[in-house]
Amino acid sequence: MTADRAGPSDREGPDHVVRGRRVDAPLVFPRLPGEVPFGFVGRVLPTSEPAELRLQVHRIPVTRALALLSGAEAVAEAELFTGDDREGAHRSQLELEAESAHLLSRRVAAREQELWRVGLSVHAVAPTPAAARRRRTEIVRRFRALGFRPRAPEFESAWAAGPPDLAGTERRPTGYWHTLHSDGVAAFFPYVDEAVLEPGGVLIGLLLDDASPVFLERWSQASHSWGVFGATGSGKTFFTAMTVLRSLWQRPGLEVFLVDPLGEFPGLARALGGTVLPLGDSTQGRLNPLDPVSANGDRAEKAGRVAAILKALFPSLRDEEGAVLDAALERLYTAGPGVPVLGDLLAAVEAAPGPSGRLRSLLEVFASGSLRHLNGPTTVDWGASPTVVTLTGVPEAHLPFHLAYVLDAVYGRIASTPGPKLLVVDEAHLLARDPVTAAFLDRLVRHVRHFSAGVVLVSQNPDDFLGTETGRSLLRNLRATLLLRLPEVSSAARQFFALTPAEADWLPRARLPREAGYSEGLLRSGPSHLPLALIASTPEYEFLSAALAGTSAVREP
Repeated sequence: MTADRAGPSDREGPDHVVRGRRVDAPLVFPRLPGEVPFGFVGRVLPTSEPAELRLQVHRIPVTRALALLSGAEAVAEAELFTGDDREGAHRSQLELEAESAHLLSRRVAAREQELWRVGLSVHAVAPTPAAARRRRTEIVRRFRALGFRPRAPEFESAWAAGPPDLAGTERRPTGYWHTLHSDGVAAFFPYVDEAVLEPGGVLIGLLLDDASPVFLERWSQASHSWGVFGATGSGKTFFTAMTVLRSLWQRPGLEVFLVDPLGEFPGLARALGGTVLPLGDSTQGRLNPLDPVSANGDRAEKAGRVAAILKALFPSLRDEEGAVLDAALERLYTAGPGVPVLGDLLAAVEAAPGPSGRLRSLLEVFASGSLRHLNGPTTVDWGASPTVVTLTGVPEAHLPFHLAYVLDAVYGRIASTPGPKLLVVDEAHLLARDPVTAAFLDRLVRHVRHFSAGVVLVSQNPDDFLGTETGRSLLRNLRATLLLRLPEVSSAARQFFALTPAEADWLPRARLPREAGYSEGLLRSGPSHLPLALIASTPEYEFLSAALAGTSAVREP
């Protein structure tokens, strides 16, 4: 080791430096990912980790920064111009580089961003070389999961571990220096205030790190919809009820609908002076699945929705039977009665040419089978908010069908009612199983914001949605996602939600209400990943516990 690379007591190994009793095993990062969440370093390298993050940051003058960006844009455009035979993925990358350089140039010129020359290294520290290598291997695994490409600078460790000079001209390993904009530099600072305090928002929980409150205001965002996922017993129902309660406190005129397959929320509706519609009980009332009121009188649109709803009940329909059904619905809504019922559809199918025998047999369930109570006009009254539609007693095989026509009816109410609305869909995975109903749910989540409405999807596991493009589209359109205790975190979930290894390892161990008296979960909101404790005040806890238990002695707090 030369004198300019280390002190007289230092010793250098192939991939480490020994200083006294301390072994320093460095990493540099020749390749950085395109995007990371702010504050990610605090989770990849928590304060308990025997490792160090070292940053050297040198501001690049504006004139030089603009020249660098102009050059990068020119290079990308030149490669695009001369690279006609390049693969599509490479061409898309060049187009992105050119566009990014152009946009960043404008922001640098407007003094909204600056460019920085950044030196980056991470150092695993241990008493022995073997221990330092083990720790470095684990650090490599965590950074690779985020898209970094770290490497150990073999025979350059002293250059990585040496002290900086003010000009940034000291010798460093290849891959040490990067050019980043201001946001990119900020992402590497581990100690950031990740509390979310959106004005007018409702309290979601307290940060596990320091008990800072997190408030989200759904109505100020592009999407008003959230998702809640967690295993049985993780606290989904209580958190959902608490969110409804706090939302009503914040906006007393809010109209709330809860679609409740398992009958979890009737007590909450009654406690808040709302309405319960037990549609799973054939003696309590009926929603006519064919009533065009849910499509605001658009009969062609309603015909298409009914076809999707019935295909959820009869997933085995063959293409030719589906065509007969579509044609019968078209005729029914063109020339049929103003408000058709299922008996009218049976008659239209019977009169249709083509292979309608098996289809007619399937539809017989509405004439003389277990769903005959649906053959008639709507008899239920939506009543006062919050409105809970329960489906207890419905056979599991029929639940997607019932959920589909109920959601269609609720969507009609949302579209025709002024003011803010909130729709809770419990057991949403029942709709994700079938492509037709999954597509319907995806459209609902994307469109309700046009009517000042938001959706809360409640389900057990996000994997039920990650298996299809429709399900992934739905999850991408959720503004916030709360992940409670999950039995395991799949590789698909890790990748889709950009979870760090530490987050993925923690979620199956997040504490449950029966263990801690409250739930723990990970809130994803924008770029933030926030580990939370979901805690109710004493009046909230007493009120909601009694309401969810269905007691009659509940009083509003």
